[in-house]
Amino acid sequence: MSTGSAGALRLWVPGDWNGFFGLFTNVLLNVIVLTGLCLGVVQLPADTVFGRVLPALGIALPLGNLFYAYLAWQLAKAEGRSDVTAMPYGPSVPHMFIVVFLIMLPTYLKTKDPMLAWQAGLAWCFIIGVIVLLGAFVGPAIRSMTPRAAMLGTLAGISVAFISMRPAFQMWETPWIGLVCFAIVLIAWTANLRMPGGLPGGLVAVIVGSLIGWGAALLGWSDYVKAGALGASFQQFGVHVPIFSADVWSGLSQVAPLLVTAIPLGIYNFTEAMNNVESASAAGDNYNLRKILLADGLGAVVGSMLGSPFPPAVYIGHPGWKAVGGRIGYSLATGAAIAVVCFLGLTALLLALIPLVAILPILLYIGLVIGAQAFQASPAKHAPAVILALIPNIAEWAKTQIDGALGAAGTSAAAVGMDKLAGTGVLYKGLESVGGGSVLAGMVLGAMAVYVIDNKMRHAAGWAFAGAALAYIGLIHGAQLGWGASPLVALGYVMFGATCLVLERTQGPGSARS
Repeated sequence: MSTGSAGALRLWVPGDWNGFFGLFTNVLLNVIVLTGLCLGVVQLPADTVFGRVLPALGIALPLGNLFYAYLAWQLAKAEGRSDVTAMPYGPSVPHMFIVVFLIMLPTYLKTKDPMLAWQAGLAWCFIIGVIVLLGAFVGPAIRSMTPRAAMLGTLAGISVAFISMRPAFQMWETPWIGLVCFAIVLIAWTANLRMPGGLPGGLVAVIVGSLIGWGAALLGWSDYVKAGALGASFQQFGVHVPIFSADVWSGLSQVAPLLVTAIPLGIYNFTEAMNNVESASAAGDNYNLRKILLADGLGAVVGSMLGSPFPPAVYIGHPGWKAVGGRIGYSLATGAAIAVVCFLGLTALLLALIPLVAILPILLYIGLVIGAQAFQASPAKHAPAVILALIPNIAEWAKTQIDGALGAAGTSAAAVGMDKLAGTGVLYKGLESVGGGSVLAGMVLGAMAVYVIDNKMRHAAGWAFAGAALAYIGLIHGAQLGWGASPLVALGYVMFGATCLVLERTQGPGSARS
C-alpha cells in the first residue's frame, strides 16, 4: 500500500537519519578496514593510500549513491509511493579481503614492491568491473529462472556467516559496551520505541558507545580507546584530489594470473547483485537489475582508473534500511559524507574517535534482518531449501577460520594433513568443497531443493545439471578455476539430476508433474 502520493515525495524524511547513520557507519567501517589493510598488510605508502586510494573511493562511491537515489526517485514517481528505499551501496566486503590477500599481498611478497602490488590490484578491480558489465546482459534472464528462496537463501548465508558472526564475536570481546549499544539498536528498530530527543537509534548507539568507551579510558578502567591515537590521526588531515592515471594498464600487463580469481568473483558480484535486487523486490521495491549491474560495473572500472583496487557493489541489506525508515535521502547523505571523509583524510580521525564496538551492533542487526527475510518472503514449505542454501557460505566461513588459525600457528591444512584433521573432527576437505563458490553454490542447491519440494523434477534436474557444469570448471565447489576442477562433485550433481528424472518417470498418472 502506498504511504504517500508522488507529489508528496521528499528527498529527506525523518527515517533517513536512521538509514544514514546505519549505512554511513557500515561503509565507514569498511573504508577504515580497507585503509588498514593497505597500510598494514600491503605496506602501501601513506601518501598512496590517503592521496590515491581513498580519493578514488571518494568519487566512485558517491556516484553510485547518487545513481541509486535517482533510481529510487524514479520508482517512487512511477508507482506513486513515498516509501521507496534506495539500494545501499559501498565497497564490496569480500573483495576487500580477496584483492588484498590473493592479489596484492602475493605480488608484494614476490617483488617487495608495494606499488607493483597496488597496480596488480587496480588491474584486478578493472577486470571485475568488465565482467559485471557483461553480466548486466544475462543477469535478468538468470533472475527470472531462479526461485526466490534460492536467491534469498544464499543471501541469508552471507548475512549469517560474513555479516553477523564477526560483529557478534567482536561485541562479546567488549560486552560492557557492545551489549548496551545492541540493546539501543534492537529497542529502536524492532520495538520502534522513540529515543530521547527523537534522535535516530543508530546515532544514539554510536554516541552512547563512544561516551562509555572514552569515560572508561579517562578513568583508567580501560585502554579500549587511546587519546594518543586521536592526536596522531590529525597528521593525515588535508585535501586529497583524485586523478586518472595509467597505473591500471601497468597492472594489466600480467593479466593471466588475475583472471583465475577475477572471473569467478566477477560472476559472484553480479550474482550477489541479482540476489540483492530480489531482496528489495520482496520488500516492495522492484528495481531494474540491468541498471544496477551497469552501475556496479562502471563503479569498479572508474574506481580502478582513479586508483582504487576495491570494487564497489550494491549492498546486501535493503530490507533493513527500509525497516528503519530510510528512503532516498540516506543514500545521498551517505555518498556525500563518505566523499568528505575520503577527500580530507578523516578515516584515521574517526577510527580513533569512535570505538569500533559502538558500530558493530548496527551490522549485526542488518544481518539479522536479511537472514529473517529469506524465511519471511518465501513460501513456508521452501524453508528447507533456504537452510540448504545457507550451508555453502557457512562452510566457506568455517574454512576461513581454520585457515586463519593454522596460518597463525605457522602451518596449513595441507601441511597438517587431511586425515589428521579429520581424526580431530575437522572435515576440512568437505568444508573446502562445499564452500567453494559459495554464493553460486548456495543458489544452485537452493533452487534444486525448491523444485524437488514443488515436485517439479525436470526443473530440479536442470539446475543439477547446471551445477555439474559449474563444478566441473571450478566456479562452485572448487579451490580454483580450471577445466576438470571438481569432476567427482560434477558427477554427483549429474547423478542427482538423473535420479530426479528417473523417479519422475516411475510415478503414476495421478502424480503431480513438472
